[in-house]
Amino acid sequence: MNFNPMELLKNVQNLQSKMSEAQERLKQVTAVGTSGGDMVRITMSGELEVQKVEISPDAVDPNDVEMLQDLIRAAHTDATSKIKEKIKEEMSSVTGGMDLPPGILGS
Repeated sequence: MNFNPMELLKNVQNLQSKMSEAQERLKQVTAVGTSGGDMVRITMSGELEVQKVEISPDAVDPNDVEMLQDLIRAAHTDATSKIKEKIKEEMSSVTGGMDLPPGILGS
């Protein structure tokens, strides 16, 4: 098998272009994480930024702030998990189904 550095460079440039396109598409991706039967909802962008937090009045109990904190944490974890899955799917389409290296998405 002959090694062609020009072909390798062409493939790397093609992959870089596809990655840039995927990053742009991810800016449009959102996911909603929920907890407590939808009492807390967090909308997160493909860039892992929290865009919106919705809290049902039923979740607000001044005598149990800890429960609300747990619900918010759980909804954030759910949203993060869903976004990471969407990112993985998007990157898989770029890499032709090749698995991403462990830890590339921070997990």
